[in-house]
Formats: sequence, structure tokens, C-alpha cells
Amino acid sequence: MRKVIAMGETIMDIIFHGEQPTAAVPGGSSFNSIISLGRTGVPAVFLGETGRDEVGRRIAAFLRSNHVDARFLRMRDDIQSAVSLAFLDERNDAHYMFYKQPPRTLPDFEQPEVEADDVVQFGSYYALNPHIRPQVKGFLQHARDRQAILYYDVNFRRPHAAELERLFPAILENYHLADIVRGSADDFEVMYGQRDPEAIYRRHIAAHCPLFICTQGGEGITLCTPQGVFRFDVPQVRTVSTIGAGDNFNAGLIYGLIRHAIRRADLPTLTRTQWEPLIDCGRRFSAHVCASIHNSIDEDFGREMAEGLR
Repeated sequence: MRKVIAMGETIMDIIFHGEQPTAAVPGGSSFNSIISLGRTGVPAVFLGETGRDEVGRRIAAFLRSNHVDARFLRMRDDIQSAVSLAFLDERNDAHYMFYKQPPRTLPDFEQPEVEADDVVQFGSYYALNPHIRPQVKGFLQHARDRQAILYYDVNFRRPHAAELERLFPAILENYHLADIVRGSADDFEVMYGQRDPEAIYRRHIAAHCPLFICTQGGEGITLCTPQGVFRFDVPQVRTVSTIGAGDNFNAGLIYGLIRHAIRRADLPTLTRTQWEPLIDCGRRFSAHVCASIHNSIDEDFGREMAEGLR
């Protein structure tokens, strides 16, 4: 079976509902996605870093216990593992405070083997960080040369808005390397001051990457392709937490690529009918996570999805 490689940051999320913490869960955008994929039985690899401390050891153990290859998680002596406080508001949307050290250059960078039609997920600030950008870009170029599917989750947040001008060259490089670009309307409001998916696609993305997915919370999903613009509704769910909603849309869509045997060469000509089950997988994963306090799908749902891979 094809494998999925997720590259990104790691963090321990301490989640507050009201005045007291209710859970401490290892997280990170690509991390949340790969945990969900590991629980479905998809061969899964995580590429990232953490401190060689108690938090880092728990993060590594969490990967392994969820069937994710953790050999490429670098345990660094020169950094402390990152921690965030996630405060859920009355709508169960999360607001964060992050406790991280300033980024430092990687002394080494080991990368997993990549084969044709594997899926590489990357994104967030990790994919832009100037201190590790040469290694990240080199790995992405290698994966592209190997004919993997590159899935870029923009995930650009307001705390980095002051750095936007400096980071734009890396963002454009990521668009150009990617086979699929996915972002939320919130991301693009910070980046471009607009939320209209078609306008964002035409002005900023289409010249670099032909496939663009914009998630807009309860307002639905817009898919822009050379064949046309397609809109999809999202189910109404009783939300417990929105932490991991976008991350698990990514996981579900990537799971759909594997389940429905969509290969890199197929992507440019997919019709709406062929995209529908992929988008539906994304919606299902995302809705499932929104109904729980956790960052990834639970093991029972994962086993149910694993049946579809047999």
C-alpha cells in the first residue's frame, strides 16, 4: 500500500474548557493528520522534531502507539518541546497561547524514502521557517522528483502576519511544488485580505498549482480546478471542539486518495463526480473530530475506515 509522509511541528496542547484544563494531547497540524491516518491502517511516517524531554518522549510514544513510523522524529538536546494552551470559547472554537523557543537551525536532516504516488503532507509555519527552509525545500523537491503527491496545507495564522512579506517567496515556492493546495478562508483573510475562494485561486494560486481547496467552516468547501469551480456543503454537527478540524479534513482527503486509488497522474483530469468521494472523506473525518475533545479521529472510527482499505 502507498504510504503517507507528514512533515511538520509537534506541540503538546493543553485544552481548557472553562477555568480548568480538560485534556493534554500531543498535536501539531500535520501531526494530527498523521495520527488519524495511522489509526486507519494507512502506512504512515512522521518527519519533524521535538525536545529530548518528558514532553518529547510522550510525543514520540504517542506516534508509535498510533502505528506511525517515528524514526524521523528528531529528538533534539538543544531545544525544549513546544506547549500550547488552547482555550475553547462558547462556540467551542479554540484560541491559543503558544510557548515555544525561537527556531534554530537543524544540525542534520534525515529523510524517509519516497516512492511514486506516496502522499507528502506539509504546511504551516514549519514549511516556511527560514532556519529549516533549505532542508524542507530540498525534501519537497526530492519527493516531487520521485512523483509523489504533494499536499500543501497553508495554515497561515495571524501571529505570523508581521512576517508575511518575508515569507511570501517560500509560500509561492510551496504553491509551485504542490499538487494540491488547501487552506481555510481565515488563512487567506490574513494573507490577502479576502475570503472569496475563486478570487484567491485566480489571483494567487492558479498560476502555480491547478488544484485548490478552500474550507470555509460551516459555509462549505470550494474546490477550484481547471475544469471548473465546485462547491460542497458540510454536515451540521454538535461541536465539542474545532481543534483539528482542518487537519482532519486533510487526513480524510488523503485517506480518500489512497482508498480510491487516485494517483498523481489522475489528479489533473478528475471530474466533480470523482472528487465527491474524496471531499466526503474529508468532511467525515473533520465532523468526527469536531464532535470530540481530541485532535484526531478515535480508534473505533479508524478501524471502521480501515475496512474500506481492504
